[in-house]
Amino acid sequence: MTASGRPVRVVDRRLVAEDVVLLDLAPLDGSALPAWDPGAHIDLEITPGVERQYSLVATTADGCWRVAVLREPGGRGGSAAVHDVLVVGQDVVVDGPRNHFGFDPDRPAVFIAGGIGITPIIAMISAAEAAGTPWELHYAGRSRARMAFADELAAAHPDRVHLAVADEGGRLDVAGLLEGPSEAVTYCCGPRRLMDAVEAAAAHRPPGSVRVERFEPAADADAPGEAFEAELALSGTTVRVPADRSLLQVVEDAGVFVLSSCREGTCGTCETPVLEGRIDHRDTVLSPAEQADDHTMMICVSRAARGCPRIVLEL
Repeated sequence: MTASGRPVRVVDRRLVAEDVVLLDLAPLDGSALPAWDPGAHIDLEITPGVERQYSLVATTADGCWRVAVLREPGGRGGSAAVHDVLVVGQDVVVDGPRNHFGFDPDRPAVFIAGGIGITPIIAMISAAEAAGTPWELHYAGRSRARMAFADELAAAHPDRVHLAVADEGGRLDVAGLLEGPSEAVTYCCGPRRLMDAVEAAAAHRPPGSVRVERFEPAADADAPGEAFEAELALSGTTVRVPADRSLLQVVEDAGVFVLSSCREGTCGTCETPVLEGRIDHRDTVLSPAEQADDHTMMICVSRAARGCPRIVLEL
């Protein structure tokens, strides 16, 4: 966990769907937790060395941060630790909030969620309602029992919420939702295949009209690259990054402190401004347009682009 971690206590815990647990986290010192915007996430250190990113669902009336976590049997152990280890009264450390999935209340919204991807969308719906923003939700899942908040959302907004429940014969028509022009912004969170399908179906839309939230590393995040040099402008040093090591590792070895968390290009903690050079972006945080600009990079996974022997960073 980074140096800015904040201790909190689990003050409520309950199942809200099959294999989905809801946690309320309260500050230990009684102070107010930082404000955040819809789409934000926190880094949760579940046990020492086990840290994951979870979207904020809400700040409760008594000032707690609320998250919902799906148990993922094929995961890396973080969600299992949440379900099997965390209990009411236990203290944990959080970092953030951070937001790379911002909500624009001034434009109509189409929300597309798959499974646990509903969590950041909940906060966006609340913000849309408060701002009077036109919106609709298309929420897909394997079964109703596994779709957290589905029944509550459908009951509260029967004309806006559309459920696609697979074992009830429901199907989410991604291409149909995104065909033709629209002034609305589409927000999507869920399994990688759903987000890939949404981005592919929206290829004809202008930049910024589709926003996705990914917590899975890119397929090439750990792939070897070419060696390169990185000048650290603020530190006054230059480091050599070999093909088999990350830029973050080399910078840390040089004694330069960088805030970092996931180390797999999904959280955005180590985002660093790029002053010169072309970047091989391997994160799942920046949008395609942001990656194309090469103004910033996630140094835990991204590297100098092939054929670019030197980059300059604001570090």
